[in-house]
Amino acid sequence: MLFTVALKDNKAFNRCFKTGNYCSCSMVTAYFTQNGTAQSRVGISVSKKVGNAVARNRAKRIIRAAYRLHESSFPIGCDIVFVAREDINGKKEQDISAFIEKRLLPVLAEPEAFKRRSGNKRRKKTDKGGKFAKPKKSADKQ
Repeated sequence: MLFTVALKDNKAFNRCFKTGNYCSCSMVTAYFTQNGTAQSRVGISVSKKVGNAVARNRAKRIIRAAYRLHESSFPIGCDIVFVAREDINGKKEQDISAFIEKRLLPVLAEPEAFKRRSGNKRRKKTDKGGKFAKPKKSADKQ
């Protein structure tokens, strides 16, 4: 990969999952966020749900090959994590390439693509009983 470095550390993967945006199809989900550097980084994640080691490695190979075809079209300075789904079994590189070309690249071209996603807005559980914490009253209201 000419313009890209492999994304390997767990912190970068988690940052991409938590604060990045995503685009998905039945075969793969792509999470992306800006990394603040002059080079792009790509990571590929394939769970055991996809199949045995042969199927997982094949999924990684076809995702890597499809990315390599469109590598020059991706913006510089972003982290991209591809997460393979079970439907990737039996698919070809052209199918992933079509997803990248028709769905992912147009999303990345939008100016608001890299705006930070808001976090989980649910209230946190406080006790083991599963009850949600009530918002604290401010001192001004008392």
